[in-house]
Amino acid sequence: MTRSPVSFSDLRTAAYCPRKCYYRQRLPAAERDPPPEVDAIRALEPRYESLLAAPPGALEDEPIAVPSVRYRDRLTATRDRLAERGQWDRLRNPRDRDAFAAGRHCRGIVHKVLSDPLEPVLISSGDPPESGVWESQSVQAVAAAKAVAWEHGTSVERAWLEYPAHGVIRSIDMTTRRKAQYRSALRAVRELDGPPARTTSRSKCESCEFAAECGVKTRTLRSLLGFG
Repeated sequence: MTRSPVSFSDLRTAAYCPRKCYYRQRLPAAERDPPPEVDAIRALEPRYESLLAAPPGALEDEPIAVPSVRYRDRLTATRDRLAERGQWDRLRNPRDRDAFAAGRHCRGIVHKVLSDPLEPVLISSGDPPESGVWESQSVQAVAAAKAVAWEHGTSVERAWLEYPAHGVIRSIDMTTRRKAQYRSALRAVRELDGPPARTTSRSKCESCEFAAECGVKTRTLRSLLGFG
């Protein structure tokens, strides 16, 4: 039996918490759309040049996550580092934007597709980790690479993650470990016929919109301060 490709967003969510993915899948399609602030942050990416040229004060009303002076300094450092490696122009002038890619096992929107060599770029509205990328984003990036590779009939060895609110851009290689994490997430999504076990990482539950439905008890600010 041929299985339908799994969405990038389901893979990303399952890599973070399979139980969250289960509850998310039960939502109406309209309620799975990202909130408006996500689009506002992603819209920073095509404007990097104008943001770099703007005085710090002009950035105060932009949806950036760090002080304006630090943001411009960080984005300048990112540009210079990537320009030295011959990557900045590729990232600024992709062959495709917001391209739907459907692979053998997964499908979804790739925010940018680079050429020579073929590489996908995902644009994150969140915060980057201290180094590298989050595991859930790594899984989504591998999925994007596999879908693009399937469509074009060629191998893809690297993917990119951009964090426009922070002026940070990072690349990841398609390592054996990352591919194994992707396969684990794919298997988790396909085996969702009921709510899986709760995650043992309770820190993930603090901001989860399904915490009440899941039944997990999260710590309140009062308890964290020792009053509860």
